Amino acid sequence: MQAWRPAIIARVGAPPLTPLAAAVLHVPPPERALVIECGNGDAALFLAREFPTARIRGIDSSAAQVQTATDRVGLDPEGRIAFKTGKPRKLPYPDDFFDLLVQLSGHPHPAETARVLRPGGHLVLTAPAPLSRAARHRKKLQAIRLARHSFNPIRSENAGNGSFQIMHLNPHDRGLSR
Repeated sequence: MQAWRPAIIARVGAPPLTPLAAAVLHVPPPERALVIECGNGDAALFLAREFPTARIRGIDSSAAQVQTATDRVGLDPEGRIAFKTGKPRKLPYPDDFFDLLVQLSGHPHPAETARVLRPGGHLVLTAPAPLSRAARHRKKLQAIRLARHSFNPIRSENAGNGSFQIMHLNPHDRGLSR
């Protein structure tokens, strides 16, 4: 009777936020964090639990996803968690606004990411594993583009069913990013 359980567990695998959960162990608590392409809000809600004093924002290009994420938050009298519709190429936030940016399974836009991240802030990128040969090549190109905008890699690891990379925005090289 119990024989079915291992098969189901094997199919389910690790939760999709496992790489993010592993990554946040290596970043300081932010004052403000942004999840780019936040989807239904899972990552933003996770960050809100992990960093209870931080203000968490999520942005997604889908108005339907933003509505779903907003509905999940419910009553938030302190306004700690909020979502907006917007594009990763033109983030609707002022310069140097966030301490932490998170992008799950996507490709950041280096100039815009550097613009809204405070000098010394952190960028967390997650990806599914294993990466295909083409995806590994894109990851190398992405690292080069981010380096041109003053991002320095800090840590990169496999975690659960994916991987994460943490980058630090060098506060001394900001002239290159603008």
